Amino acid sequence: MTLPDQFMKRMLNNWLFLGLLAITIVGCKENYTPKPKSYFRIGLPERAYLLLEGEYPYKFEIPVYSRISRYAGKYSGSDTSEYWINVEFPQFHGRLYITYKPVVNNLAKLVDDAHAFAYKHSVRADAISQREFQNPANKVFGVLFDIKGNTASSYQFYMTDSTRNFLRGALYFDTEPNKDSLAPVNEFLLKDIERLIETLAWKKQI
Repeated sequence: MTLPDQFMKRMLNNWLFLGLLAITIVGCKENYTPKPKSYFRIGLPERAYLLLEGEYPYKFEIPVYSRISRYAGKYSGSDTSEYWINVEFPQFHGRLYITYKPVVNNLAKLVDDAHAFAYKHSVRADAISQREFQNPANKVFGVLFDIKGNTASSYQFYMTDSTRNFLRGALYFDTEPNKDSLAPVNEFLLKDIERLIETLAWKKQI
C-alpha cells in the first residue's frame, strides 16, 4: 500500500471514529422538560360545626377545627372591643377577624368603612366581587366581598340589622399571599364563612 493510500485510510478511520463518538454522545443525552411549579397537597378536615359560646351580642356556628381568641386592647376608642374575636384556623395558619360595633346613627359610616377596607386591596386584586346576603328571620343583612388575586385578604364581609348591630369579618393568613397555593384553602374556608353568615343572629341589643 502506497503512502497516500495509508494516509487516506487513516483519515477515513478517524472520521468514522468521530462520527460514532458524536452519535454516542447525542444518544446518551436525556430529553429534559421543565416541570410546572407545584405545591404540597393540603389535607382538608371533615366539616362539622358548633355554636359559638360566650357573652357576645351575636351568635353563629364555627367549625370544630377552629378556635376562638380574644382581641387584645381597644381600637379607635371603641367600648365594644370586648366583643371582638378571632376565629383561628391553626391548621391553615389563618384567622377570621371579627369586629363588632353598635349602630348609633352611624350605619352609613360603618358600611362605607367596610367597603373601604375591602377595596383597599384593589391595588393588588385581579377583581373584587360582592354578594348580598339577606336573612329577614334573623334580621341579618350584608355583603360578602370576594377578593381575587395575590392579596392579603381573600374574603371580607359585613352584616347588620340596620338599627342596632354591625359585625364585620376579614380573613387573613400568616403567609405571603399566593393565590395559587392558597386557592384550595380559600375555597374550603369560604364555605365556613358562608355558614357563619347564614347562622348569624343577634343575641342581645346594646
